Amino acid sequence: MAVSPSFAVVTVNYGSSALIAENFGGLALPPQGHLIIVDSFSSTAEREAVRIVAGELGAECVLLDENLGYGGGTNAGAARALELGAEVIVPLNPDASIAIADLQTLVDAAHGTRDLVSPRIVTGAGATWFAGADLYLDDGTTAGRAARARHEGRPRREWATGACFALSADVWQRLGGLDEDYFLYWEDIDLSHRVLDAGGSLILSDAIVVHDEGGTHDGVASDRAKSSTYYYFNIRNRMLYARKHLNRSDVRRWRRSSLRVGYGILLQGGRRQLLSAAPWRAYARGIRDGYRVSRGKAEAR
Repeated sequence: MAVSPSFAVVTVNYGSSALIAENFGGLALPPQGHLIIVDSFSSTAEREAVRIVAGELGAECVLLDENLGYGGGTNAGAARALELGAEVIVPLNPDASIAIADLQTLVDAAHGTRDLVSPRIVTGAGATWFAGADLYLDDGTTAGRAARARHEGRPRREWATGACFALSADVWQRLGGLDEDYFLYWEDIDLSHRVLDAGGSLILSDAIVVHDEGGTHDGVASDRAKSSTYYYFNIRNRMLYARKHLNRSDVRRWRRSSLRVGYGILLQGGRRQLLSAAPWRAYARGIRDGYRVSRGKAEAR
């Protein structure tokens, strides 16, 4: 009988300890599995709550003095996972839950390969939230794999969501983990493409994860509306990705379409929320800072 590989589930907390308690409470890990909670400091009360939740779940805690974003937090958790001897790293959002059998499916599929393995992710109502996605290289828009027929002929690259995936520790180390320049959003697209460039594949497994999207963000005006954080970083990081991965002419083309594509990102939250100023402020800042990072200039987030 084959020996199951050691692995670590890494989740990054920022004011989400209640979600972790709810979503991870039923995850009974085998002896070769570790749960690592990375707390990006938000308040002393939340820090204490994280300690309590970690104790109840039998989890390791990595306590950061500041908020390093999703990439920085996940990298800190993965570093601890490597110290514990994990052979597979499994990042998982606090607002997501997975059954142990599905988790084991991800781990076994990633172990000993160069591949990034994803589950199919569904909402609490059972609707598909992620089942493969594409980045369209002509203008930097994204769409689910199911939309390919509508975009036939456009150049694209696949990518996998960072909400949950599995990657061997060896590949994680060779690639340097997530790129912390993104802070939030697009670091998963970036990692996906570095996996592909290194000769790996993006594998969509039979595993299922249930995801309550947006549960970790405050300031959402409606069930459909996104946070200002979502709008800002998705608009800004589109151009950061362009600078890191595209040639100069393609960067210029993406820059010219920033107003249109950025508006499309706002519309993901519906038109009603556009009656308030907050989404428009995030849009303006995202466009401004996207221009700056596309030219290699730093900006204040």
